[in-house]
Amino acid sequence: MVEKRAIDKLTIKGFKTLKDVELELGKLNVLIGPNGAGKSNLISYFEMLRRMVEEDLQVWTGQQDGADRVLTYGSKTTPQLESFIQFGENAYRFALSHTVADRFVFIDEQVMMPGSGRVHSWGNGHVEAKLRTELRTPLFAPRMADWCYASISDWKVYHFHDTGQKALLKQTHGLHDSLSLRRDAANLAAYLFMLREKHPYIYDDIVRTVQLALPFFHDFVLYPEMNEKGNYTIRLMWRQRYSDEPFLADQMSDGSLRFICLVTALKQPKPPRTIIFDEPELGLHPYALTVLGSLLDTATLEMQIIIATQSASLVDEFSVDDLIVVELEDGVSTFKRLNQSQFSVWLEDFSVGELWEKNVLGGGLP
Repeated sequence: MVEKRAIDKLTIKGFKTLKDVELELGKLNVLIGPNGAGKSNLISYFEMLRRMVEEDLQVWTGQQDGADRVLTYGSKTTPQLESFIQFGENAYRFALSHTVADRFVFIDEQVMMPGSGRVHSWGNGHVEAKLRTELRTPLFAPRMADWCYASISDWKVYHFHDTGQKALLKQTHGLHDSLSLRRDAANLAAYLFMLREKHPYIYDDIVRTVQLALPFFHDFVLYPEMNEKGNYTIRLMWRQRYSDEPFLADQMSDGSLRFICLVTALKQPKPPRTIIFDEPELGLHPYALTVLGSLLDTATLEMQIIIATQSASLVDEFSVDDLIVVELEDGVSTFKRLNQSQFSVWLEDFSVGELWEKNVLGGGLP
């Protein structure tokens, strides 16, 4: 079985505002900075790469309204996009060029072991990545592609922002859809049901953790039903303390639903090696942020976590060493990893979140 690795080093050149970015990532990576600095663009990059290795680059590019909109300052200024990602001893490098059809074409795609000098290139001219295809080629001896594909394809970018009336997590969905928690938690009820049946200790842990931040919450109500086609479906319901009446998901606040999604994602029995969250603090009570901070810290024992946040209260739950300050300078994003020792005197009187609010750390709040 191929081991999935966390990201150690990352270089991005020419992606949106990420003109020339080099990052070393640890177990917990907290992106802070003002709106428009480029935090969401880094998350968008992870989404692109995840789609790209599944041979879905052209569809993703079309959803961005063309390659020109992806390149820094457009294709006239930045004709190509390059990136390098290292996972332990293995690494993946690619370069994409803009075409007259406003699409991307590969001008290079490689896997390598930087420490040994071993490199394998698939050349240029293809419009979809060959990383996954090569896994099915018996003559491809090096296993570098296996390691890189296993790691990248396992990434999960979660967005739990949509909790409106028509949000998919509030709708009825198939009971069979429970292999993994979807990026928008659309299958939350089916996934929780699976955990209750196959991983009861994890399910009970999720319920207890939710109760810490939502004292009115007692348990989920998860009853599969057969539809007219003979398929089992399920819908998210819950029960309040000291009440037998089941409530629908839309009878719970948006922040409460998002917190449940976050807890479930962080307590998966087989979590992705790297998880990315964009502004997980939305709608959460201050105490829920304290619980979330503890959850994120504990989860790093099993996974690598990257989050982008605007919340000083959530930042208070981390050390300065966890923070990466993102700022926009002359229209391009800069990323700076902080060192706790540089702020030791300040930390005698102020919390980490207070230092950010005072703009001592950089990436000042607007």
